[in-house]
Amino acid sequence: MKKLIFILFLCIGLNTFAQTGNQVKDIFLKIKQDSKIDKNDRTVYDLLDEFYNKNLQAEKDEMTPETVQRIEKTASNPDTKNLHILLLFLMYQQHISRTSMAGKAPDTGFQIEALNLLENETQEIYGKVPAIIYVYKSEAFDGAGKKQEAKAAVDQGLKEYPDSVPLKVYSYLNTKDEVLRNDLVKNHPNHWMVQQFGIK
Repeated sequence: MKKLIFILFLCIGLNTFAQTGNQVKDIFLKIKQDSKIDKNDRTVYDLLDEFYNKNLQAEKDEMTPETVQRIEKTASNPDTKNLHILLLFLMYQQHISRTSMAGKAPDTGFQIEALNLLENETQEIYGKVPAIIYVYKSEAFDGAGKKQEAKAAVDQGLKEYPDSVPLKVYSYLNTKDEVLRNDLVKNHPNHWMVQQFGIK
């Protein structure tokens, strides 16, 4: 992850629990008990969208200090509606950042369980799953060697977000579809994922 993202997670100072697939659901349910749930408040959903748009969809990392401060402020405010979703998302990010910085593989059991919880909760509250959840789910399943589940996450995500560059990249890597390759090369040649995977 980018330096700015890593700094965000250090600043938030979330209490890091022993994060395993078995424990994440219990932790999430405890956080949810104290969260104010409001289906009409889209603050957290919009932050997840902004995070996606500035980190994954944008050609280059466009995460600004203002966005980081907004996420930090929202996460640290106990009156934030649907805070449990944001906190679980940040726990997920923190897990990925810490394992990456330590040169270790993330716990795919934790990843998959956390993302299933995020998918179900965002669908229940907002009626829609943010694009970033599909991207991360495909990465988690891929990391766990569950190629069919990874492909299913990409396919579902593309149904809802047909313009998602990260999902198009993963779909192309799975299928080698020439139409997708041509789209990525023609319309998104400077996107960091297109360049990272050497799609030409």
